[in-house]
Amino acid sequence: MMSMLAPVRRDRIIAELPQCFHKESALHSRSSFHPQVTGACQEQRTGTVGFKISKIIVVGDLSVGKTCLINRFCKDTFDKNYKATIGVDFEMERFEVLGVPFSLQLWDTAGQERFKCIASTYYRGAQAIVIVFDVNDVASLAHTRQWLADALKENDPSNVILFLVGSKKDLSPSAQYSLMERDAIKVAKEMQAEYWAVSSLTGENVREFFFRVASLTFESSVLAELEKSSARKIGDVVREYLPRGRWDPSQHHHWLRWVTTEQGRGRAPPPRCPRGTLRLWGREQPRPLC
Repeated sequence: MMSMLAPVRRDRIIAELPQCFHKESALHSRSSFHPQVTGACQEQRTGTVGFKISKIIVVGDLSVGKTCLINRFCKDTFDKNYKATIGVDFEMERFEVLGVPFSLQLWDTAGQERFKCIASTYYRGAQAIVIVFDVNDVASLAHTRQWLADALKENDPSNVILFLVGSKKDLSPSAQYSLMERDAIKVAKEMQAEYWAVSSLTGENVREFFFRVASLTFESSVLAELEKSSARKIGDVVREYLPRGRWDPSQHHHWLRWVTTEQGRGRAPPPRCPRGTLRLWGREQPRPLC
């Protein structure tokens, strides 16, 4: 499958975590990739991440600059002749993040109401949602909440990364932009999204923004892969220690609980389990195991 994909361009190589646009509305404040992600990449334990294509959907009002934003990054062009997107369109971008190939599929969706039903069918399965508004149009910012709600109908809110992007920054005077930025950051916090302001005309912050999207999506994908790998290992231990034959929860529940504790991992459980600590999501949860 990898041979069928386009090679990674030299200007799409990411060796360090790109920094956020505004610390007050960042998804996290770390200056580098998660230590587990860095370690997994160094040890080549990223699983299928390098073979998958992550889907990014870009939504927002008509003429806020969604297509121009994508074209500026993917093609380094800016078309002053406005053409509304009909239905959906997409571009593919290949990156190399910490030495691992990573692909993004950028879905450009129509902002016109009559195409909304068509576009919404393509929302499903997104790893990240980019909600775009015009920094010179207060109404387009207010409408971002509804765009997000529509996109989340097709996705699990706990599994997607959110970005709120203000476009056409070059057209906004400094004083006017400062007021809009204050309101935008407030909306971003409510959404639990990361805020960015860009200009597709000048290219300001466009590359930095998409590198940030690629990096955070990659990081999330690797962490999910590590979590699945850890769950499979625990399952293998359980199957190894359980007696052969039919599973009987009333008789064997303590076996499962024992092997998922720090004390019991790697050893066969005794006939009667002691009280112990169940390790869950990195936090210790005291509870009786039998």
